[in-house]
Amino acid sequence: MLPDYTQNDTPLLAAINNYVISKTIPFHTPGHKQGKGMHSRLENILGRDTVARDLAMMPDLDDLHEPHGCIKAAQDLAAELYGADHSFFVVNGTTGGIYAMILAIAGPRDKIIIPRNAHRSIIGGVILSGAVPVFMNPEIDFDLGLAMGVTPATVTQALDQHPDAKGVLIINPTYYGVATDLRSIVDIVHQRNIPVVVDEAHGPHLHFSGRLPLQALDAGADICAQSTHKIIGAMTQCSMVHCREGRINVPRLKAMLQLVQSTSPNYILMASLDVARMQMAVEGRQLIGRAVELSDWLRGEINKIPGLYCFGEERLGKPGVYGLDPTKVTVTVKGLGLKGAEAERILRQEYNVQAELSDIYNVLFLITIGDGEEEARALLAALSQLALNHSGKSDFSTVHEFYSSAGYPATPEQVLSPRQALFGRTKKVPFEQAAGRICAEIITFYPPGIPLLCPGERISEDVIEYCGRLQEAGLHISGPEDYLLKTVKVVE
Repeated sequence: MLPDYTQNDTPLLAAINNYVISKTIPFHTPGHKQGKGMHSRLENILGRDTVARDLAMMPDLDDLHEPHGCIKAAQDLAAELYGADHSFFVVNGTTGGIYAMILAIAGPRDKIIIPRNAHRSIIGGVILSGAVPVFMNPEIDFDLGLAMGVTPATVTQALDQHPDAKGVLIINPTYYGVATDLRSIVDIVHQRNIPVVVDEAHGPHLHFSGRLPLQALDAGADICAQSTHKIIGAMTQCSMVHCREGRINVPRLKAMLQLVQSTSPNYILMASLDVARMQMAVEGRQLIGRAVELSDWLRGEINKIPGLYCFGEERLGKPGVYGLDPTKVTVTVKGLGLKGAEAERILRQEYNVQAELSDIYNVLFLITIGDGEEEARALLAALSQLALNHSGKSDFSTVHEFYSSAGYPATPEQVLSPRQALFGRTKKVPFEQAAGRICAEIITFYPPGIPLLCPGERISEDVIEYCGRLQEAGLHISGPEDYLLKTVKVVE
């Protein structure tokens, strides 16, 4: 019988501390034995108190894969806080959580409906499961060069065309903080009595402010994965999966989590999840509220700088934009004649400011619970200097013309499942001569980050021509082994 814990408690961290304080003589992994065998170069940086807590699963510390003690108590507190029936700690990133969610609802040859701008972890989960993806196209903001959300109408159309689908996966919010009408989508999908799975990597903080979009569980979703390390206080790699019973087979989900996670999970990482949950329970609304206010101020100040634009609530109501997370500060720099990657490099090298990411038009900055006025003012000063010192270096006319005049080619024919294509016999052929062949890798261009080809899809002349035009426009290629796209891997 577990003790009664409150949200102020950290049962996993307490168990780790008790073990260290007990001065038990360890004849178990890890081999550095609480730091005594670790080289001073690393131990001096991490500190003996930290490495002493790098421990292994044992009766005192519970088992992540069959929790019944302190780990179960910590996960139960997370479920209580987020409104889940069950919450699970994940220590190989939201990637591992997404793998497990997909494996829990779909197997070989099962259909799963997903957005075309899926993160590589979603494609990876589809490959591992052997499922067949049914792609939905998100809405595109061509001025910003960004993929937004999928609309309820798009989800309805996909379900009408594929009534045998095992579930619908939604990305919400996007990396850039754009949220779709998730509650309406959930209602539509649940009418078919299949689950809604949400990649909520960028939303572990949504539950703690009325200024933010609804978190997935509050919108009625069945299961979601959140990157607890992205905005709130857990360590890198730390995520959680939250689910509701009913449309999710919980024993199968647990089995899939065991399949994709290490049998030697890091206890320092897990303890950081326990503490991050406690911090949000005790201070979450205050901390996230401050981050939202800081973001609002920063956005307003950036929009006063000639040549820069930081989109916000004026975008609400546009296709695929139902809500916005203001803590994602996206600065469009094309008004300076700079590409996003150029601006990111200049900010790092000349102003000692590092962005989260950049694309051809934009640079993204994250405002989190770790930021204050000093950091926000430093970023604003760097952007002001950037605008003063750089102008007119890049010609976007080709890109603008491309976006305004050309639509995307038709979604390619899915001939094989991604798993069949990836694990089949493959060879490289010249891309310009690949029409009619079955692609065995992902080909994506940024912006807007939507794959033009996925494993198992037939390559068409239209796609080859379109890719050539994107390359001429200077867009960034991601995915293929040959990043110049002179060759492509195809199924023999």
